[in-house]
Amino acid sequence: MNKTTLVIMAAGLGSRYGSGIKQLEQVGPSGEIIMDYSIYDAIHAGFDKIVFIIRHDLEQEFKEIIGDRIAKKIEVEYVFQEVDALPKGIKKPEERKKPWGTGQAVLCCRNVVKEPFAVINADDFYGRQAFEKVHQFLAKTDLNSPDYHFCMAGFILGNTLSEHGTVTRGICKVTEQNLLSKVEETFALKKQGMMAVGKDSMGEEILLDLNTLVSMNMWGFTPNFMEVLEDDFVNFLKTMDQAPLTAEFLLPNVVGHLVTQKKAVVKVLHTTDKWFGVTYQEDKQAVVDSICRLVKEGSYPTSIL
Repeated sequence: MNKTTLVIMAAGLGSRYGSGIKQLEQVGPSGEIIMDYSIYDAIHAGFDKIVFIIRHDLEQEFKEIIGDRIAKKIEVEYVFQEVDALPKGIKKPEERKKPWGTGQAVLCCRNVVKEPFAVINADDFYGRQAFEKVHQFLAKTDLNSPDYHFCMAGFILGNTLSEHGTVTRGICKVTEQNLLSKVEETFALKKQGMMAVGKDSMGEEILLDLNTLVSMNMWGFTPNFMEVLEDDFVNFLKTMDQAPLTAEFLLPNVVGHLVTQKKAVVKVLHTTDKWFGVTYQEDKQAVVDSICRLVKEGSYPTSIL
């Protein structure tokens, strides 16, 4: 069995959420934050290490609120995603303020992650089933294979929408063998009757079945993915002249290109767990209520701190 690591992307600016740091909002009955539940589920699934991707200016508060106590339960490491963390010889545009997206975030881990690893967002609640399936895949994957064999937790679109605003999701096309054939970032998604409505990359409105499978940025990768990621990031930076201040290097796009070029096989692991998160301030109470219900059902103890 391979050792496995969980990478948690917590460097997001949370622009839609307001002035607070949404990843550190208390939502559990004993003051837990969403990450506490993800880490709790990851430890029980068998993960061996946690890597937090954060900003330097968040480090002290982050360690005080979660990092120091998690380090008592499992090995913990930190990496920092900054706008100027770029490959050698490349300079950031002078006006650029934001980091470069989820692909850059994961690439920041290349010096500390040498084993199969899962990637999640800090402010998403994924559910136990997804962690168990991803860990099982990573623990048994063949590290001697020269091919790229990855996995993705596939969520039901209707289980991932916010009641308080639109969201962005990676819409997936899946073969009969449960292999990913395409993933496309779809924007401004919201429920509309018995369907979901959103916009594609060209800004055109599209209708989607609520049972459509989506990516919630919960991926499982082997260590050789870092090599691909680094090469793709360099190419991205060389071709982003049209939008140097806003362009983002996103994981779904990297994986999608590998799949369409038949350079990688991505197993889609279906999960029926309901996602929830704090995309907007108004989402917080719904998250609190949902976790309270799970505690009452016995899925989690009253305190996991």
